[in-house]
Amino acid sequence: MDQQNVHDWIKDQVQSNDVVLFMKGNRHFPQCGFSAQVVRMLDYLGVDYKDINVLDDNDVREGIKTYTNWPTIPQLYVKGEFVGGCDILTEMFQEGELQQHLEQKDIAFEKRSAPA
Repeated sequence: MDQQNVHDWIKDQVQSNDVVLFMKGNRHFPQCGFSAQVVRMLDYLGVDYKDINVLDDNDVREGIKTYTNWPTIPQLYVKGEFVGGCDILTEMFQEGELQQHLEQKDIAFEKRSAPA
């Protein structure tokens, strides 16, 4: 698949699903610590999301990096918008900003603070 087709596919995924996590592995079996950490945060908050395993398709694995000009995986999208990778999401979660962002975007989640 050429880069434009990959970008079109990615765009379709992030626009047709409210929350999408591009990750290594899947929510039931993350295959890197960073992906596992983001899954734990989303699961803790009870967020309904689509997980896409970039290890299943190298075109998608490379294409997601150029789609956002962001070099690392995982990548989280909410309502079509790139939110960030593991470090940004962890900081947002700990500060309550991720929860605020989800609320502003009208995404259902359990209103819980980060564990102390």
